[in-house]
Amino acid sequence: RYWRDWSSDVCSSDLALGIWLSLTNSTIGTLGQFIGIENFTTLLQDSIFLQTARNTFVYSFVTVPGKLVLGLGLALLLNQRLPFRNTLRAALLLPWIVPTALSSLAWLLIFDSVLSPFSWLLRQTGMIHSNIAFLGDPTLAMASLCLANVWRGIPFFAVSILAGLQAVPADLHEAAAMDGADNWQRFTTVTFPVIRGIVAITSLFSIIWTFSDFQLIYVLTKGGPANSTHVFGTYAYQIGLNATQIGQGAAIALYMFPFLALFAVILLVFLRGEQ
Repeated sequence: RYWRDWSSDVCSSDLALGIWLSLTNSTIGTLGQFIGIENFTTLLQDSIFLQTARNTFVYSFVTVPGKLVLGLGLALLLNQRLPFRNTLRAALLLPWIVPTALSSLAWLLIFDSVLSPFSWLLRQTGMIHSNIAFLGDPTLAMASLCLANVWRGIPFFAVSILAGLQAVPADLHEAAAMDGADNWQRFTTVTFPVIRGIVAITSLFSIIWTFSDFQLIYVLTKGGPANSTHVFGTYAYQIGLNATQIGQGAAIALYMFPFLALFAVILLVFLRGEQ
Protein backbone atom coordinates (compact mmCIF):
# COMPACT_ATOMS: atom_id res chain seq x y z
CA ARG A 1 0.00 0.00 0.00
CA TYR A 2 2.90 2.35 0.74
CA TRP A 3 4.26 1.96 -2.78
CA ARG A 4 0.78 2.41 -4.27
CA ASP A 5 0.22 5.67 -2.38
CA TRP A 6 3.70 6.91 -3.24
CA SER A 7 3.29 6.14 -6.94
CA SER A 8 0.00 8.01 -7.15
CA ASP A 9 1.68 11.12 -5.72
CA VAL A 10 4.87 11.23 -7.77
CA CYS A 11 3.78 9.80 -11.11
CA SER A 12 2.37 13.05 -12.44
CA SER A 13 3.96 12.72 -15.87
CA ASP A 14 4.25 9.98 -18.47
CA LEU A 15 8.02 9.72 -18.01
CA ALA A 16 7.76 9.45 -14.23
CA LEU A 17 5.00 6.88 -14.59
CA GLY A 18 7.08 4.88 -17.05
CA ILE A 19 10.07 4.87 -14.71
CA TRP A 20 7.89 3.83 -11.80
CA LEU A 21 6.22 1.00 -13.74
CA SER A 22 9.59 -0.30 -14.94
CA LEU A 23 10.54 -0.84 -11.28
CA THR A 24 7.43 -2.90 -10.52
CA ASN A 25 5.91 -6.17 -11.66
CA SER A 26 2.70 -4.41 -12.68
CA THR A 27 0.34 -5.93 -15.22
CA ILE A 28 -2.51 -4.25 -17.05
CA GLY A 29 -5.23 -3.53 -14.51
CA THR A 30 -3.05 -4.47 -11.54
CA LEU A 31 -0.55 -2.20 -9.80
CA GLY A 32 2.26 -4.53 -8.84
CA GLN A 33 4.92 -4.41 -6.17
CA PHE A 34 8.25 -2.64 -6.26
CA ILE A 35 10.96 -5.03 -7.51
CA GLY A 36 13.82 -2.63 -8.25
CA ILE A 37 15.83 -3.30 -11.40
CA GLU A 38 14.69 -6.91 -11.75
CA ASN A 39 12.87 -6.15 -15.02
CA PHE A 40 16.05 -4.69 -16.51
CA THR A 41 18.27 -7.60 -15.48
CA THR A 42 15.72 -10.15 -16.67
CA LEU A 43 15.62 -8.54 -20.11
CA LEU A 44 19.39 -8.93 -20.47
CA GLN A 45 18.81 -12.69 -20.37
CA ASP A 46 16.01 -12.53 -22.95
CA SER A 47 17.29 -13.57 -26.39
CA ILE A 48 14.43 -11.76 -28.15
CA PHE A 49 15.25 -8.53 -26.33
CA LEU A 50 18.92 -8.82 -27.29
CA GLN A 51 17.88 -9.41 -30.89
CA THR A 52 15.58 -6.39 -30.61
CA ALA A 53 18.49 -4.22 -29.45
CA ARG A 54 20.58 -5.36 -32.42
CA ASN A 55 17.68 -4.72 -34.78
CA THR A 56 17.24 -1.20 -33.41
CA PHE A 57 20.88 -0.31 -33.99
CA VAL A 58 20.90 -1.83 -37.48
CA TYR A 59 17.66 -0.09 -38.39
CA SER A 60 18.89 3.28 -37.09
CA PHE A 61 22.46 3.27 -38.37
CA VAL A 62 21.52 2.05 -41.84
CA THR A 63 18.68 4.48 -42.41
CA VAL A 64 20.05 7.68 -40.84
CA PRO A 65 23.21 7.84 -43.04
CA GLY A 66 21.05 6.99 -46.06
CA LYS A 67 18.64 9.81 -45.29
CA LEU A 68 21.53 12.19 -44.65
CA VAL A 69 23.34 11.46 -47.92
CA LEU A 70 20.23 11.53 -50.09
CA GLY A 71 18.79 14.54 -48.29
CA LEU A 72 22.05 16.45 -48.67
CA GLY A 73 22.19 15.58 -52.37
CA LEU A 74 18.62 16.78 -52.94
CA ALA A 75 19.24 19.97 -50.98
CA LEU A 76 22.29 20.78 -53.09
CA LEU A 77 20.32 20.05 -56.24
CA LEU A 78 17.30 22.15 -55.26
CA ASN A 79 19.60 24.99 -54.27
CA GLN A 80 20.51 25.40 -57.94
CA ARG A 81 18.56 27.47 -60.45
CA LEU A 82 16.24 24.80 -61.84
CA PRO A 83 13.00 25.06 -63.82
CA PHE A 84 9.96 24.73 -61.52
CA ARG A 85 12.28 24.84 -58.52
CA ASN A 86 9.59 25.98 -56.09
CA THR A 87 7.23 23.24 -57.28
CA LEU A 88 9.93 20.62 -56.80
CA ARG A 89 10.65 21.92 -53.31
CA ALA A 90 6.97 21.66 -52.40
CA ALA A 91 6.73 18.13 -53.86
CA LEU A 92 9.73 17.10 -51.77
CA LEU A 93 7.67 17.52 -48.62
CA LEU A 94 5.01 14.98 -49.60
CA PRO A 95 6.63 11.92 -47.95
CA TRP A 96 7.02 13.94 -44.75
CA ILE A 97 3.53 15.43 -44.50
CA VAL A 98 1.60 12.25 -45.38
CA PRO A 99 0.47 10.58 -42.11
CA THR A 100 2.77 7.71 -41.17
CA ALA A 101 -0.06 5.19 -40.87
CA LEU A 102 -1.31 6.06 -44.36
CA SER A 103 2.11 5.91 -46.02
CA SER A 104 2.81 2.65 -44.18
CA LEU A 105 -0.32 1.12 -45.72
CA ALA A 106 0.96 2.17 -49.14
CA TRP A 107 4.29 0.47 -48.45
CA LEU A 108 2.41 -2.59 -47.22
CA LEU A 109 0.82 -2.85 -50.67
CA ILE A 110 4.17 -2.25 -52.39
CA PHE A 111 5.77 -5.12 -50.45
CA ASP A 112 2.75 -7.42 -50.65
CA SER A 113 3.67 -10.96 -51.67
CA VAL A 114 0.88 -11.02 -54.30
CA LEU A 115 0.29 -7.43 -55.43
CA SER A 116 3.81 -6.00 -55.16
CA PRO A 117 4.70 -3.82 -58.19
CA PHE A 118 8.37 -4.63 -57.51
CA SER A 119 7.72 -8.33 -58.04
CA TRP A 120 5.59 -7.59 -61.12
CA LEU A 121 8.33 -5.47 -62.68
CA LEU A 122 11.00 -8.08 -62.02
CA ARG A 123 8.77 -10.80 -63.49
CA GLN A 124 8.21 -8.73 -66.62
CA THR A 125 11.94 -8.35 -67.12
CA GLY A 126 12.48 -12.08 -66.60
CA MET A 127 14.69 -11.60 -63.56
CA ILE A 128 12.40 -13.69 -61.33
CA HIS A 129 9.70 -16.28 -62.00
CA SER A 130 7.61 -15.92 -58.86
CA ASN A 131 6.71 -13.13 -56.46
CA ILE A 132 9.12 -12.16 -53.72
CA ALA A 133 7.90 -12.35 -50.11
CA PHE A 134 9.54 -9.09 -49.05
CA LEU A 135 8.02 -9.15 -45.57
CA GLY A 136 8.23 -12.93 -45.14
CA ASP A 137 12.02 -13.20 -45.14
CA PRO A 138 13.94 -11.78 -42.14
CA THR A 139 16.64 -10.07 -44.21
CA LEU A 140 14.27 -8.73 -46.86
CA ALA A 141 11.82 -7.56 -44.21
CA MET A 142 14.47 -5.44 -42.48
CA ALA A 143 15.69 -4.11 -45.82
CA SER A 144 12.11 -3.21 -46.76
CA LEU A 145 11.63 -1.31 -43.50
CA CYS A 146 14.87 0.56 -44.03
CA LEU A 147 13.81 1.54 -47.56
CA ALA A 148 10.43 2.83 -46.36
CA ASN A 149 12.04 4.75 -43.48
CA VAL A 150 14.62 6.37 -45.76
CA TRP A 151 11.88 7.45 -48.18
CA ARG A 152 9.93 9.05 -45.37
CA GLY A 153 12.90 10.76 -43.73
CA ILE A 154 14.66 12.29 -46.74
CA PRO A 155 12.48 15.45 -46.81
CA PHE A 156 13.42 16.36 -43.22
CA PHE A 157 17.11 16.35 -44.08
CA ALA A 158 16.65 17.97 -47.48
CA VAL A 159 14.50 20.88 -46.27
CA SER A 160 16.62 21.51 -43.16
CA ILE A 161 19.89 21.49 -45.08
CA LEU A 162 18.37 23.54 -47.91
CA ALA A 163 17.50 26.25 -45.37
CA GLY A 164 21.11 26.21 -44.20
CA LEU A 165 22.41 26.48 -47.76
CA GLN A 166 20.53 29.75 -48.15
CA ALA A 167 22.85 31.22 -45.51
CA VAL A 168 26.05 30.39 -47.41
CA PRO A 169 27.43 33.69 -48.76
CA ALA A 170 27.65 33.65 -52.56
CA ASP A 171 30.79 35.80 -52.53
CA LEU A 172 32.69 33.04 -50.69
CA HIS A 173 31.92 30.63 -53.52
CA GLU A 174 32.98 33.22 -56.07
CA ALA A 175 36.23 33.85 -54.23
CA ALA A 176 36.95 30.11 -54.00
CA ALA A 177 36.20 29.68 -57.70
CA MET A 178 38.57 32.52 -58.56
CA ASP A 179 41.25 30.72 -56.53
CA GLY A 180 40.77 27.66 -58.75
CA ALA A 181 38.71 25.50 -56.36
CA ASP A 182 36.54 22.89 -58.04
CA ASN A 183 32.98 21.99 -56.96
CA TRP A 184 34.10 19.43 -54.36
CA GLN A 185 36.67 21.78 -52.85
CA ARG A 186 34.12 24.59 -52.64
CA PHE A 187 31.70 22.22 -50.88
CA THR A 188 34.23 21.00 -48.30
CA THR A 189 35.85 24.38 -47.57
CA VAL A 190 32.94 26.81 -47.98
CA THR A 191 29.55 25.09 -47.88
CA PHE A 192 29.96 22.29 -45.33
CA PRO A 193 31.49 24.42 -42.54
CA VAL A 194 28.39 26.64 -42.68
CA ILE A 195 25.85 23.80 -42.62
CA ARG A 196 27.83 21.55 -40.29
CA GLY A 197 25.73 22.41 -37.24
CA ILE A 198 22.46 21.84 -39.12
CA VAL A 199 23.66 18.46 -40.34
CA ALA A 200 24.58 17.45 -36.79
CA ILE A 201 21.27 18.57 -35.27
CA THR A 202 19.11 17.00 -37.97
CA SER A 203 21.08 13.77 -37.65
CA LEU A 204 20.47 13.71 -33.89
CA PHE A 205 16.75 14.30 -34.30
CA SER A 206 16.59 11.59 -36.94
CA ILE A 207 18.43 9.11 -34.72
CA ILE A 208 15.99 9.82 -31.87
CA TRP A 209 12.93 9.42 -34.11
CA THR A 210 14.29 6.30 -35.81
CA PHE A 211 15.41 4.72 -32.55
CA SER A 212 11.89 5.13 -31.16
CA ASP A 213 10.03 4.30 -34.39
CA PHE A 214 6.82 2.33 -34.00
CA GLN A 215 4.06 3.02 -36.53
CA LEU A 216 5.90 2.08 -39.71
CA ILE A 217 7.27 -1.17 -38.31
CA TYR A 218 4.07 -2.19 -36.57
CA VAL A 219 1.94 -1.68 -39.69
CA LEU A 220 4.34 -3.51 -42.00
CA THR A 221 5.68 -6.42 -39.95
CA LYS A 222 4.56 -6.17 -36.29
CA GLY A 223 8.13 -7.19 -35.45
CA GLY A 224 8.11 -10.34 -37.58
CA PRO A 225 8.96 -12.64 -39.15
CA ALA A 226 10.39 -14.55 -36.18
CA ASN A 227 11.06 -11.29 -34.25
CA SER A 228 13.57 -10.25 -36.92
CA THR A 229 12.27 -6.67 -37.19
CA HIS A 230 11.35 -5.92 -33.59
CA VAL A 231 12.75 -2.61 -32.29
CA PHE A 232 12.42 -1.22 -28.77
CA GLY A 233 9.05 0.40 -29.49
CA THR A 234 7.35 -2.63 -31.03
CA TYR A 235 8.74 -5.11 -28.51
CA ALA A 236 7.72 -2.86 -25.61
CA TYR A 237 4.21 -2.76 -27.08
CA GLN A 238 4.08 -6.54 -27.48
CA ILE A 239 5.25 -7.27 -23.94
CA GLY A 240 3.56 -4.35 -22.23
CA LEU A 241 0.12 -4.46 -23.87
CA ASN A 242 -0.31 -7.69 -25.81
CA ALA A 243 1.28 -9.79 -23.06
CA THR A 244 -0.08 -7.41 -20.35
CA GLN A 245 3.36 -7.21 -18.62
CA ILE A 246 3.24 -3.43 -18.41
CA GLY A 247 6.16 -3.18 -15.97
CA GLN A 248 8.51 -5.13 -18.21
CA GLY A 249 7.23 -3.26 -21.27
CA ALA A 250 8.12 0.04 -19.61
CA ALA A 251 11.60 -1.29 -18.87
CA ILE A 252 12.09 -2.18 -22.54
CA ALA A 253 11.09 1.33 -23.61
CA LEU A 254 13.42 2.91 -21.04
CA TYR A 255 16.40 0.94 -22.33
CA MET A 256 16.67 3.35 -25.27
CA PHE A 257 17.20 6.42 -23.06
CA PRO A 258 20.90 5.84 -22.18
CA PHE A 259 21.74 5.48 -25.86
CA LEU A 260 19.81 8.60 -26.83
CA ALA A 261 21.45 10.54 -24.00
CA LEU A 262 24.85 9.40 -25.29
CA PHE A 263 24.03 10.63 -28.80
CA ALA A 264 22.95 13.99 -27.35
CA VAL A 265 26.22 14.34 -25.43
CA ILE A 266 28.24 13.51 -28.55
CA LEU A 267 26.32 16.18 -30.46
CA LEU A 268 26.98 18.79 -27.76
CA VAL A 269 30.68 17.99 -27.81
CA PHE A 270 30.67 18.18 -31.61
CA LEU A 271 28.90 21.55 -31.67
CA ARG A 272 31.07 22.96 -28.89
CA GLY A 273 34.15 21.98 -30.90
CA GLU A 274 32.90 24.27 -33.67
CA GLN A 275 33.07 27.32 -31.45
